Amino acid sequence: MIDTRLPGRGRTRIIATLLTAFAFVIAGCSTAPIKDTATSPPASDGALRTGPQTARLTGSAVDPVAQNPIPTLPATAKSIGGDVTVTDIGRIIAIDRSSTLANIVYSLGLGDNVVARDRSTVIPEAENLPVITDNGHSVNIEAVLAADPSVVLIDEATNPPGTVAQLRAAGLTVVVFTKDRTISGTGPLIKAVAGALGVPREGEALAARTTQQIDAAQNQVPADARGATMAFLYLRGPRLQLLAGPGSGADELIAALGGVDAGTAAGLTSAFTTVNTEAMINANPAVILVMTQGADSVGGLEQVLKLPGLAQTDAGRNNRVVQMDQAEILTFGPDTGRVLNALSEAIYV
Repeated sequence: MIDTRLPGRGRTRIIATLLTAFAFVIAGCSTAPIKDTATSPPASDGALRTGPQTARLTGSAVDPVAQNPIPTLPATAKSIGGDVTVTDIGRIIAIDRSSTLANIVYSLGLGDNVVARDRSTVIPEAENLPVITDNGHSVNIEAVLAADPSVVLIDEATNPPGTVAQLRAAGLTVVVFTKDRTISGTGPLIKAVAGALGVPREGEALAARTTQQIDAAQNQVPADARGATMAFLYLRGPRLQLLAGPGSGADELIAALGGVDAGTAAGLTSAFTTVNTEAMINANPAVILVMTQGADSVGGLEQVLKLPGLAQTDAGRNNRVVQMDQAEILTFGPDTGRVLNALSEAIYV
C-alpha cells in the first residue's frame, strides 16, 4: 500500500513497481512525450456512468477457505535467493506495502497465528496487533524481534535495505516473495505463500476461488463498454500527478475491466510518468481511476477533475472519476475478483 498522506515516497508492479517508478520520477524524470489518442474510437458512452463514483468492497474483509488448517511441516518454502525450511507457523508476521501477503495468510484461515502487522494491513481482524513498520513503511527490526515470530513472510522490495539479512542474522526464519503484484500473478503468489506455511491444499482452494471470482467479474463487463480508455492517476497533492503506463499493475487492472490503459495507448514507456496539461488532454481518458487517499490529498474527489488538463478530457467533461481505497485497488490478492466487481459497478451503468 502506498501512503499518500506522507511526504516523500511512500505498491509495482503492483506496489513495488510503483515504488521504483515513483522514486525515479521524483528524482528527476522529465515529462515523457505522449501520442495524440483523441482519434481513437470510443466505447459507447451510454454504458459509462457519469459523475464521481466511489468503489467499495462489500461483505466481510476476509473470507477464509478454512479455519485453522493443520499444516504439514516442515515445509520447503520457495524463497527468493534460495529455498527455506519452515518448521513452525505458530507465530506469523507478513510484511509488504500492499498487504497482499497478510491478506493471503488470513484468507488461508491462519489469521489466529498472526502476531504483528505492518501499517498496510488494515483489515479489522488485524487492527489490535502490534505494528512493526513506521509511517514510511520501513521495517522496525526491534519491533519484529519483540513479537517473537516463528516465521516472517516478506517481499523483496521491503525497506530498509538489509532487512532480510538482519532478521536472519537474529535467527528468524524469513521467506522472501516477489515484489510484483499483478492479476495474473495472484494465483501463483497464493500458492507460494500456502506452500511456505505447509497448507498447500488450502492454497489450491483459495487460488481456484480467486481465479473463478476474477473470471466472473471480467465476464460481467458490458460488451458495448469494452474499449473505453481509462487512466489511472497517482496523486499526492496538487503538484504530483503521475499517469500509469505499461508494467504499473494498473494497466492489467484496466484491461481486466474491459478498458484500454490511457498511458500505454498514449505511448508511455514507464510504469508511472509525470504528465503535463497537453499530454493529459491528448491522452483523453473516458474514465479516471484514483486512490481515495490520493483524491483526499487534492481536496476530495470532485477536486480531482479540476487538476490541469483533466477538465478538457472526456472523463472531465462527464465527471467520470472513480476512487477506491489504496488498500484495495492494486493489492491483487484474494479480493481481486471483488475489487473488479466493485470497480465495474462504479464505472458501468
